[in-house]
Amino acid sequence: MSEGLDTVIGGSAIDSGRADACFKQGRDQEVAGDRFGAIQSYREAVMHGNKPEHLHRLAYLLDLVGEEDEAIEFYEQARQNGASRLQTLINLGVLYEDRGDYTKAEYLLRQVMDSDPNHERAVLYLKDVQASRGMFIEDDPMELGTRHDAVLDIPVTDFELSVRARNCLKKMQIRTLRDLVRVTEAELNSYKNVGDTTVTEIKQMLASKGLRLGQDLGGGPRLRPEDIQQFVDSGISEQTLGMPIAVLNLSVRSRKALQMLGIHSLGELAARTEAELLGVKNFGQTSLDEIRAKLAEHGMGLRTLE
Repeated sequence: MSEGLDTVIGGSAIDSGRADACFKQGRDQEVAGDRFGAIQSYREAVMHGNKPEHLHRLAYLLDLVGEEDEAIEFYEQARQNGASRLQTLINLGVLYEDRGDYTKAEYLLRQVMDSDPNHERAVLYLKDVQASRGMFIEDDPMELGTRHDAVLDIPVTDFELSVRARNCLKKMQIRTLRDLVRVTEAELNSYKNVGDTTVTEIKQMLASKGLRLGQDLGGGPRLRPEDIQQFVDSGISEQTLGMPIAVLNLSVRSRKALQMLGIHSLGELAARTEAELLGVKNFGQTSLDEIRAKLAEHGMGLRTLE
């Protein structure tokens, strides 16, 4: 038996040394931007060792390239092959939520909270799952604003980014999501050694939290001066324009659609047309009717093209 060969299971040699070598090769390929090469290396690592860490990384990359079925399969194997990493449980729970399997998603997220009751991301995701199941009791708008601030304070190191992306953010002294959303895409692209792959990876990570690059967090409505003046001329105060979307108490589906569009204030919402909203995935007439009715309660409506 060769050195490092541990055992044989079902006719397949389990070789920890070979598994670790393949995994290291995959990490190097990720750093070099070769995501698909890394996936192949991780597949080999799993074949030789089936270690939870290797399974987790393979599942994570498969999810990034849109192979959700395989991602779920390997996350499940990682969960069953030893002590579950909390990040494995969270990632798997989010995948199940996206598929509408809220029972499994909630079960996994509660496992995370059993280990760490104050795990911020698990708490937030669990609220989303419960909302989708119709069990969510709407929070006070002030509390929602506080939660949004808490999300912005999450360290970027909490997210599974490539080594290149992590090093880029570290050198730019970007420590939290709040720091990151203040950077424009042009600024990120202009930084040395930052390529399209890294920018895309960071944008996808932000989109998962309803955020985007270049987002203004100054507190006021992100509207052009002429747009604000037009609203004011029609009798709507700047204070009303700057009110957070949370005051509308929208359904989960409508809230998520507005997050995808980067809309956070009533003014930003009123500056959109019906066509823009209907162009968002999973946004239908019911959500549109809800938003129109909620805006009307504040004396506002969606923009119309003349």
